[in-house]
Amino acid sequence: MIRGINYYSTIISVNRFISMVIKIISIILIPLLALCAFSVHDKKLIVSEKQPPHSIYGFKVKGLNGDTIDFSTFKGKKILVVNTASECGFTPQYSGLETLYEKYKDHLVVVGFPADNFGHQEPGSNEQIREFCKKNYEVTFPMAAKVSVKGDDIAPVYRWLTQKSENGVMDAEI
Repeated sequence: MIRGINYYSTIISVNRFISMVIKIISIILIPLLALCAFSVHDKKLIVSEKQPPHSIYGFKVKGLNGDTIDFSTFKGKKILVVNTASECGFTPQYSGLETLYEKYKDHLVVVGFPADNFGHQEPGSNEQIREFCKKNYEVTFPMAAKVSVKGDDIAPVYRWLTQKSENGVMDAEI
């Protein structure tokens, strides 16, 4: 016992927290993520005006390594889309996200999107971000290339996630 806190109950509390996060993802985020049809043109995703929003699985985004992250490969799993920054107070989130990903990767995929939209907290290049994540947090979950998550230059996947006109479900703020 440390100051009246049992180590075992702390572990149980962490496990309950992770279970709660998974439930929140299942109940709140997944319906939002379940909707849009896209066509690929000149390596950009363009929403077809003739087809209603259908599914997040239509997205393909550039990965931090220069590869392509194809959301269709995540069918059957929950998807947690997270905007990240290497120089913010929440940077240790990488460790928790990696733990979550490793523990539940058969049912959940975490996709990180580095963004510099908040106080210039992600100033690095894709190469610098990749090295930082690997060296400091041993990140193995998919990481997209640096994007904008809000504003006029918002990435298509974030536009889809935040605009009812795109996702057919609801507007949301980042």
